[in-house]
Amino acid sequence: MCGSSGFALSAAQVDRRIKAVATVVMYDIARISAEGRQGSLTTEERGAVLDAIAEQRYADFEAHAPALTLRGTPIGFDENTDPVGREFGEFHSTPRGYHPNSITQFTLTSGMSLMNFPLLSKTEWISPRPILFVVGENAHSRYFSEDAYELAAEPKEFHVVPNAGHVDLYDRTDLIPFDNLEEFFSKNLA
Repeated sequence: MCGSSGFALSAAQVDRRIKAVATVVMYDIARISAEGRQGSLTTEERGAVLDAIAEQRYADFEAHAPALTLRGTPIGFDENTDPVGREFGEFHSTPRGYHPNSITQFTLTSGMSLMNFPLLSKTEWISPRPILFVVGENAHSRYFSEDAYELAAEPKEFHVVPNAGHVDLYDRTDLIPFDNLEEFFSKNLA
């Protein structure tokens, strides 16, 4: 799910041992690093990010340890918090999904590699192995799956979970389409 779904799809492009792959509320981490959410990063902003990363690489070298980004998930949030941040915070920063090892951070310099290597540029290579894309109807990340679906060759399926957001499909067992996932893998791994 989430970023791991994007990485799983990327792995399936080149690892033919993967016989079938399903993504759940997929995030394309490389794309969001390079383009921002919904392609919102301007050329000037991207240049500033790359300049800052380049400077940070030397700072990390001198410090003998990499610096981390801010938490991708706010610990404190309220009705004024960015809706996406609040959705992630309500999961990762509460007992619902908090774990001390789940820091929701990257190194400050990892964005450079992610920006340089699009993860899903060879999605059509997965064919003829099947792909199932599962998205929440109201997921802010839905566009990642829709775009990857368009890139994918057949066989492919797209399943929309009604009334579900992105994080809902992490742990809301009443919404996760277990039957669809079981059917997909039973049919395609038999």
